Amino acid sequence: MRKTFTVTVVAASCLGLASCGSDGDAATEVRNCGSTVSFDHTPDNVTLLKSAAVPTLQHLGVLDRVHTKAGVFPTTYYDDATNSALAAVPSLTDKLNPEGHVQVSREEVVATGADLVLGATDTVNAQTLASSHIPLIEEPAFCGSLEGPATWDDAWDQIRLYGTVFDRPQQADDYITELRDRLATLHRAPGSPRVAVLYPTPGGGTTYAYGAGSMATPVVEAAGGQNIYADQSDRIFEVTAEDLVDRNPDVIIALHSTDSGPDGPDAVTAAVRDLPGIDRTAAGRDGRVLPLMLNYAEPPTPLAVDGVEKVADYLGRHP
Repeated sequence: MRKTFTVTVVAASCLGLASCGSDGDAATEVRNCGSTVSFDHTPDNVTLLKSAAVPTLQHLGVLDRVHTKAGVFPTTYYDDATNSALAAVPSLTDKLNPEGHVQVSREEVVATGADLVLGATDTVNAQTLASSHIPLIEEPAFCGSLEGPATWDDAWDQIRLYGTVFDRPQQADDYITELRDRLATLHRAPGSPRVAVLYPTPGGGTTYAYGAGSMATPVVEAAGGQNIYADQSDRIFEVTAEDLVDRNPDVIIALHSTDSGPDGPDAVTAAVRDLPGIDRTAAGRDGRVLPLMLNYAEPPTPLAVDGVEKVADYLGRHP
């Protein structure tokens, strides 16, 4: 099993940290995105800048420790209880830049008094928060710290990391067991259809594909298909319409980041159908285009299991 983090728990009295004392408090260190992130107490005032960690926080029973959020948290991803909890969390902003990244300043985040930030942006990251001594954790896929092909172990490792940070190791292990059981009982689509996982830009912009370095590949494989770009080691990269046509996918998965609007399912589906020569592929000719919310395929999180279920269902209905 490939490990993406290490955990160290050290007696605080040996470290000279704020939590030192006779009560036996301990400091926790985890490895995240190539750096050591240290905690002298279990976080209880979290600022959330991305949606990827939400299912894990909910299953660990610590979503109520999120006191501030910024960005967009599509309700499609979560159950009613989780959506209700998120709706009650004050938001700094839901403004996104053209690339879909939240626009929030370091000063706004520091002002929340957070003792942990989940998710990084160009302006709020481990480097910009260092002087404020606020720890930050990012999904390893988003900071480029996953090496080699993506695997389900990457998702399990991140769940364990959160379990360590929030002192919920048993809950983390139980959640992993639940997710593994769901994967084991899924009905895979027959025939091993050839699938392209794309992030098309509506309006004729750049088309991106996801390769072996992306969780999209294990998702497609677990659903019974094969990613036609699994021979590419990168997580995401630009592709031409000509290359896509040459590879001739049976099905195209068009990823999108919003429930509706200019980056929603209708827009990305239209963007795929507008690609030059797409009607010469099996997917284009037969209209087999599945719009899928981004976090069902990327990064490695519990939502990828939901993604497998959705992809397997589609492949089974569109042989």
